[in-house]
Amino acid sequence: MPTFALGHNQYGKAETRIVRVTRGPGGDGLTDLNVSVALRGDLAASHLTGDNSAVLPTDTQKNTVYAFAREHGIDDIESFATRLARHFVGSQPSIHGARVTVEQYPWQPVDGAHTFRRDGGEVRTATVHHDAARTQVVSGITGLVLLKTTDSEFHGFVKDAYTTLPETRDRILATSVNATWRHDGAVRDDYATARAALLDAFAGTYSLALQQTLYAMGAAVLAACPGVVEVKLSLPNRHHFLVDLAPFGLDNPNEVYYAADRPYGLIEGTVRRDDDVAEEVVWSF
Repeated sequence: MPTFALGHNQYGKAETRIVRVTRGPGGDGLTDLNVSVALRGDLAASHLTGDNSAVLPTDTQKNTVYAFAREHGIDDIESFATRLARHFVGSQPSIHGARVTVEQYPWQPVDGAHTFRRDGGEVRTATVHHDAARTQVVSGITGLVLLKTTDSEFHGFVKDAYTTLPETRDRILATSVNATWRHDGAVRDDYATARAALLDAFAGTYSLALQQTLYAMGAAVLAACPGVVEVKLSLPNRHHFLVDLAPFGLDNPNEVYYAADRPYGLIEGTVRRDDDVAEEVVWSF
């Protein structure tokens, strides 16, 4: 008779959408979030026998997000996520760990009072893992689309029987930045500083490879944010290829391109401080 064992498990409320309006005499503020909660602990009975006596309903988790937004407000998403994670672990004996992930969608005021416009596709992120041993805070950004029209080359690469890509001394370099940075333990709102460092490094690095740019961007965040110990980046190479206009009797001095959305190169890497002891994510699924 075969025997089985329950492995790692978690549960929670995913993608609670919340918009918080902060009223003020000088105009309103707007915070737009997507909050996901995952809990782990003494939950085996629910899986094995259907005993829910240790289960905090996911609907309750959703309501907690809304209540905390009203009772405590939302200053920065790292602090908001940390407050929620500590609450779920501290208030429920059966819950030993909580992961709270927050995405923030940027809005900018139009009239300085009550009208806003949604900014582009970039999203601010924060993930907090909390249990009895520690609290780990990871901030980030996704979908930050960047492009430079020159100051990028790619040559000297390996060539084999299947290589058709020509070397180039001048190309468009474009990517959609997905970056996360791990804090040293304290909860900080260094998003604006980290974002500016990413932008400055991308713009200021004469790039011989997107890998080189990735390292420069990660190092720039570490230099600008003393409380950050590690930066992870995922940079898809948004290829732009010169259009061959010779069939039409036209030259193309690096002016007309077509943008290929797939397939694409995907460059990923981690930059950390020399004295940082590599720390894995507390738990994930």
